[in-house]
Amino acid sequence: MPRLSRLYVRAALVYLLAGFTIGALMLANKGVPFLPVIWRWLPAHIESLLVGWTLQLALGVAFWVAPRFWQPPRRGNETGARLAFGLLNAGILLVIAASLSPLPSWSLPLGRLLELAAVIAFAVHLWGRVVGRDFRPRRSGRHAGSRDHDTPDVVGTP
Repeated sequence: MPRLSRLYVRAALVYLLAGFTIGALMLANKGVPFLPVIWRWLPAHIESLLVGWTLQLALGVAFWVAPRFWQPPRRGNETGARLAFGLLNAGILLVIAASLSPLPSWSLPLGRLLELAAVIAFAVHLWGRVVGRDFRPRRSGRHAGSRDHDTPDVVGTP
């Protein structure tokens, strides 16, 4: 597994632990009320699990398993994927901070824009790996495979 994929997956595991801990505290507080302010952490719980855990894990695994170039460097220029990692984590942390503290009203939309920019940067990085420069569409039609065009469909018919 490449180093950047390990970084994505480890960060995703940190967000999973944080989201799971917040969720466990909220669930325990529902049974035995000990900290009523914990319900303010619901947006942080959702953000940690949906974007921090799920999206970050998906991006890390996609960077690892997506088709690779055959010539070195095998994964191409990693700048877009590295930029996506930074933007995504900055966006997640800003959204969590905006939901927990009295930050300016523009901080939540800015966090979402950072997350969107991260997805776009990652998609730009991955685009060249999925559709290479020498992409040629396959022939279409009934005999597009490896069969000879002069071979009859039914053997033995005149």
